[in-house]
Amino acid sequence: MSFRDEFTSLFQQILGVIGSFRIADFLDICLVAFVVFSVVKFIRETRAIQLFKGILLFCVVYAVISALDMQATSFLFRSVASNAVVFLIIIFTPEIRHALESVGRSGFSNFSVFNIGKSSRQLMNEKLNTMITEICRSVAKMSEDKIGALIVFERQTLLGSVIETGTTVDALATEELIGTVFFPKTPLHDGAAVIRADRVAAAGCILPLTKNNALSKELGTRHRAAIGMSEESDAVVVVVSEETGIISIVSKGKIQRGLTSAQLRDSLQNYLIVGEDQKKKGLVAKMVSRFSKNK
Repeated sequence: MSFRDEFTSLFQQILGVIGSFRIADFLDICLVAFVVFSVVKFIRETRAIQLFKGILLFCVVYAVISALDMQATSFLFRSVASNAVVFLIIIFTPEIRHALESVGRSGFSNFSVFNIGKSSRQLMNEKLNTMITEICRSVAKMSEDKIGALIVFERQTLLGSVIETGTTVDALATEELIGTVFFPKTPLHDGAAVIRADRVAAAGCILPLTKNNALSKELGTRHRAAIGMSEESDAVVVVVSEETGIISIVSKGKIQRGLTSAQLRDSLQNYLIVGEDQKKKGLVAKMVSRFSKNK
């Protein structure tokens, strides 16, 4: 068969597949993609990554054992593998329960009668606005009382590895909760609180310190940890100084100090809430920048 005949045959097969493609097939592909994405996200954000490495090692060892025809050890490995699903369910019971609870919360809230006519972006922006208001109130009070605080706002870069260093909270970010977390002499007040969407994911988290030696000596460990976190991710970090009560916000390794509660609110809205008009402006700015570089 000539190349032309092979190409014609392949083209006809493609047309046949496209002709028989149904809406159900499209939904099927989307569902599989969502499941794969969720699994990858789950592995990245939890201890599942270590389990995944262990499974790979298990498979490699089993392959070697099978190649060497080690019957006793092969029987032992097959016995373990046959009950692998049960073992995984037992090991990851808390994570599975948390995932199902999250799906339940988001599912019912999205189909609420009060949310009809609103886009998912509008609903999320409302939640973020409420969260920002609550945190700014708490930060203002902590600043007045000179209570140290370190609050990390997760953005595009997932902070699962940072969350694992602290204590899981998974509760709505309210003024009272933030104030309780950073109240002096409580077990979690020395670490950082990580905010994911509108919830406190964890508290008492350990952040990486910046390696920038040119920083002012006035900046303590909290500020250096905030800068280090912003250097390694796109997270936005809010710091309240325990000595002076000064409010600071950190992003991309740069720190702004001496903010008022109103200024902090405006900054957090600019960082965390992106509207369609802002997205368009950002796209136009990028295009103009690229065009200027090419000239």
